[in-house]
Amino acid sequence: MNRRTLLIGASAAGAAAFVGGAYVLTRRREAETAAAAAAAPAVDQSLLIRPHSPILGPVDAPVTLVEFFDPSCEACRAFHPILGEVRRQFPTQVRIVMRYTLFHKGSDEAARILEVARMQDKFEQVLGALLEKQPEWAKDGGPQLDLAWQAAGAVGLDLAKAETDKLFPGITATINQDMADVKALGVDRTPTFYLQGKKLEIVSAEKFVEDVRLAVEGS
Repeated sequence: MNRRTLLIGASAAGAAAFVGGAYVLTRRREAETAAAAAAAPAVDQSLLIRPHSPILGPVDAPVTLVEFFDPSCEACRAFHPILGEVRRQFPTQVRIVMRYTLFHKGSDEAARILEVARMQDKFEQVLGALLEKQPEWAKDGGPQLDLAWQAAGAVGLDLAKAETDKLFPGITATINQDMADVKALGVDRTPTFYLQGKKLEIVSAEKFVEDVRLAVEGS
């Protein structure tokens, strides 16, 4: 065996050891995260779910996933298809409770769009439209809410009725209560998830869906 062969063999062995070590470290971190989440106490349910909270999925599903979200949040937009996958895999076992967490400029009005959509029984359609068109209306230099309203109108929202209903006092009360709960819980980023009353640490999309699966199996 010549020196070049020895060097190649040593490099391959080193690479294998590195990959193996990285895998072990990743698995260890995932295990530590899961253990910490399991040990964390469940929070006050009244802070997580209010009677006014929009719900996606069966209202009486045995597993509850609460999302604190901002319609202007890019990460919330990126996570929306993952929630769709959760609903696809567990259509009757999981309900997703939506809570407004309005950290971005213009998000207050976006929440009002969603609430008037709920009054017209079009919450889910308008939510999907706002997230799909988010790059167009949620600009860093300043939101263009007229484009958000157009996106909602394109999926059937009655804009004339919505213009009147968006100032309904009940909508203001919903937004204020959600933001008070955000503060009480110490939620400081979006999206933040609680699964069966416990804060869920996001490691990866795969781990997220697996955590939900485990909750379903244990319900």
